[in-house]
Amino acid sequence: MKASTFSQALRLCGWVLLIGASGGCNTLRTAAAPPPAFYSLDRATHPAAGPAPSARTEGSPTLIVSQPHAASGFDSRRMIYVRTAQKLEYFAHNEWIDTPARMLVPLIVAATTASGTFRAVVPTPSSASGDLRLDTAIIRLQQEFGGGPSRVRFTLRADLVESTSRRVVAWREFDFTVEAASADASGGATAAGLAVAGALEELARFCDQTVQAWRPARAGARQGAPAIP
Repeated sequence: MKASTFSQALRLCGWVLLIGASGGCNTLRTAAAPPPAFYSLDRATHPAAGPAPSARTEGSPTLIVSQPHAASGFDSRRMIYVRTAQKLEYFAHNEWIDTPARMLVPLIVAATTASGTFRAVVPTPSSASGDLRLDTAIIRLQQEFGGGPSRVRFTLRADLVESTSRRVVAWREFDFTVEAASADASGGATAAGLAVAGALEELARFCDQTVQAWRPARAGARQGAPAIP
């Protein structure tokens, strides 16, 4: 083979390799994972308005809202779905903007404040003292598939604790299930917001009912207490 012909062959092979490499890079870029989508829990949370602060009675207690806990598996920003019992799975490219427990704090404060039951509602950490403390725990927050349209289930446990005695005054578990409009993370996020909204409305009502029974009992205990010399 002549030198010129051999040189031309080498150049041709080089162009073929370059084109192939370029095509491969384009394929890799096309197959790259999409950026994650982020969702919040407060889209559908609209607590019912309570009485204005001036209408609250002088003896209304102050509520301290603790940082919620979360059961194992539900304490991260990953969005959980379930296809078979007791097996938690995660959406690959969809996340909460924060952990559900941290997102819940301002929503609880807003719902209990709007109820008008308390003189003030203060989230922790805070140097403020209160009459009652609200401890909560997320038992589950998951999108469930199988047997029809997907649905989101949210379960929250709440304990109202008397600050002075550290006695649990009352506790309740709230469990809400809302059907998702679409079988994906976006539909699940919207349904989760509705489930949380429903649970917090019930939570505010539970706090109000508990306080109505607790205040007379506390007043009676104080009146019956022996005078301190």
